[in-house]
Amino acid sequence: MATASTGWDARYAATDDYVFGTAPSRFLLNHAKVLTPASRILAPADGEGRNSVYLASLGHDVVATDISPSGQDKARSLAREAGVEVDFRVQDLQDWAWPQAAYDAVVAVFIQFADPDFRHQIFEGMKTAVKPGGLILLHGYTPRQIEYGTGGPPQVDYLYTSDLLRQAFGDFEIETLDAYDADLDEGSGHHGRSALIDLIARRPLG
Repeated sequence: MATASTGWDARYAATDDYVFGTAPSRFLLNHAKVLTPASRILAPADGEGRNSVYLASLGHDVVATDISPSGQDKARSLAREAGVEVDFRVQDLQDWAWPQAAYDAVVAVFIQFADPDFRHQIFEGMKTAVKPGGLILLHGYTPRQIEYGTGGPPQVDYLYTSDLLRQAFGDFEIETLDAYDADLDEGSGHHGRSALIDLIARRPLG
């Protein structure tokens, strides 16, 4: 049986192109300004590195994890081309002991590979990893994305709704929660009209 690692490895290794492009997500381009300068940032399930490399180019100290060694090889090449350093780590998020209050921000872009139970585990890990006063930036697809068919998983229960995110991050201060449609051009993996949702949430100081 193929594992998640071999599945993503096969996808990333099948082409010299970057499946999701080399430019950062539009979400990050629009919202990176909320990050404190020189933040220590965790980018879980970062794939081929487009977002972690961009964050490093802004002067942040970035740790990027992914389950795929092939994806991280491409990410390292992208970082070298950009002249930045990122701490890339091969890591399966399943049953990972997330670090405790170690990061100023956690940035998670299109990490919708998880069923509801696993997703809950990931969300709780993200909340654990960010310091009091720190931020979670989360970007993904809503269920209407299945109608568009322009990227993301086909399982509706892998997708996000405003109610789901409001409940999952209700113990944080939600600063942005916005569901909308937009046209994406982020490699072959995210291309065309898309149903998107953005969350920015801050861990309380208390």
